[in-house]
Amino acid sequence: MSAPPAEDLLQQWESEQARLRQQVLEEDTEDWQGSPDFSGLERVGGVDLSFIKGDDVNACAQLVVLSYPDLQVLYEDSQMVTLTAPYIAGFLAFRETPFLLEALQRLKKNQPTLLPQVVFVDGNGLFHYREFGLACHLGVLSGLPCVGVAKNLLQVQGVNKSEEHQSQIAALQRGGDSFPLIGASGKVLGKALRSSDKSSKPVYVSVGHKISLDTAVRLTHACCRYRVPEPIRQVLACRLVAKGQKL
Repeated sequence: MSAPPAEDLLQQWESEQARLRQQVLEEDTEDWQGSPDFSGLERVGGVDLSFIKGDDVNACAQLVVLSYPDLQVLYEDSQMVTLTAPYIAGFLAFRETPFLLEALQRLKKNQPTLLPQVVFVDGNGLFHYREFGLACHLGVLSGLPCVGVAKNLLQVQGVNKSEEHQSQIAALQRGGDSFPLIGASGKVLGKALRSSDKSSKPVYVSVGHKISLDTAVRLTHACCRYRVPEPIRQVLACRLVAKGQKL
């Protein structure tokens, strides 16, 4: 059977995103989320799909699980995979989610006691063209709380690298300071967070699933030793080791 034309595929994907978007929970759903020190949270996960330079078909799907609050690695899973969906801006999840979901399912089957209670995704959640980025997609399909943390600003829904945005970044004085990312509709889609005193460059946090934005921002800051939250930093470290580089 031949692949559907690109236009038909996009319509199919948009419809799927709209359907799954209705299932996103933008509020806290777990007891530990309401605790000032996240009491009851013991395991945090991080996921990413990394590519070999010059190869857009083969990739490495990676999952790490860290203890909380000491952020020590409890579990690592790296699997080479062959991608079947094309890369199309705004539809990254259809290319990456199946493999990240498989990694979580392998862990649940083989070592269920290490399943993370929340997953940090190297990408966006509600801060997305149609308010359904990779962190939302993975969250809904896995049923786990997910947080999207992006290193670069997605210029979408009226949010852009304006002078005002740059001045807001400059006003972030210390780790934990943040400001809202407000779309053209007036909705807060995420927050820019100065995640560490050591880094003046923010990360962009948005809800994936089963967590409120304020809790997602607070948890991201709590998991940062440096600019990037430790679960994602550990995944990126695995990627660079595989490429013979240093973080």
